[in-house]
Amino acid sequence: MTAKSLQDQPVISLRGGTASLGSRPVLRGIDLTVHHGEVVALLGANGSGKSTAVRAVVGQVPLSGGELSLFGTDHRRFRDWSRIGYVPQRTTAASGVPATVREVVSAGRLARTKLGLLRKADRAAVDRALELVGMRDRAKDSVNALSGGQHQRVLIARALAVEPELLIMDEPMAGVDLASQEVLAGTLREQVTAGVTVLLVLHELGALEPLIDRAVVLRDGCVVHDGPPPEAVGQHALPGHDHVHPHEAQHAEPIRTGLLT
Repeated sequence: MTAKSLQDQPVISLRGGTASLGSRPVLRGIDLTVHHGEVVALLGANGSGKSTAVRAVVGQVPLSGGELSLFGTDHRRFRDWSRIGYVPQRTTAASGVPATVREVVSAGRLARTKLGLLRKADRAAVDRALELVGMRDRAKDSVNALSGGQHQRVLIARALAVEPELLIMDEPMAGVDLASQEVLAGTLREQVTAGVTVLLVLHELGALEPLIDRAVVLRDGCVVHDGPPPEAVGQHALPGHDHVHPHEAQHAEPIRTGLLT
C-alpha cells in the first residue's frame, strides 16, 4: 500500500459502535470518522456517551458491537499505541500519587522505550512536552502541590511526550483557570499546525472553537449531528457538564499510568 493510500485512510473509523456500562446501554450504534490532520469535537450533554466513545477508541471500554479501526487496522489487531496520546478527564486522575511532574510526564514516553529505560531522545521529548505546557520549571515538584489547571497541563504533557500522531483529549478545559486555558489552547494550536490529528470531548467549544474542523454531537448514545461546529452548537449543544458521569466514575484512570495501563 502506498504512502498516499495510507494517508487517505481514516485515523479513526467507528461504524455502528455499541457499548454498555454494566447493564446500561451507553452507545447505540454510533458512527465516528476522523481523518488525518482533522480536529473533531465530540459534543453532547451529560450522559450522552462522549467519554464512553473515546474510551472505546483507546480500548478502555469494550465494544459490544460495530466495527472500529485505527490507522486502517482493526482495533483487535492494533498494537502501535505509541501513535496515540490520550488525555483523560482530569477528575478521573488519582490524588495522593507520590510522583513528581517529570515522573508523570515520563510515563507517557514509556510506549516508545525498550525495557522501560529512557534514552537521551526520550528525556528530550519529555523536556519538550513540559516546555509546551509551560511546566518545565515545575518538573521536580510533586503533582500533589499543583493547582487544577497545572495538573491538567501535566496530563496533556504526558500525552504529548509520546509525540503522537493522534491526540485524544477528554474535557481538557474542564475546571481549568483562564491562564491555563490560554496555555492549553496555544499548545493545541501548535499540535494542529504540526499536522497532529485531534479528537476532543468538549462541553462547549470556547477558546478552541477556531481550531475545530467538525463537530459530532451525541444524544442518548446516538449521533444527532455531524458537520460544521457553529450549526452543531446552535441546534444541539445542551447544558450540563460531563466531568465524570456516575456510571463512568468507577473506571477512573490513575495519573501515573500510560495510555492503556
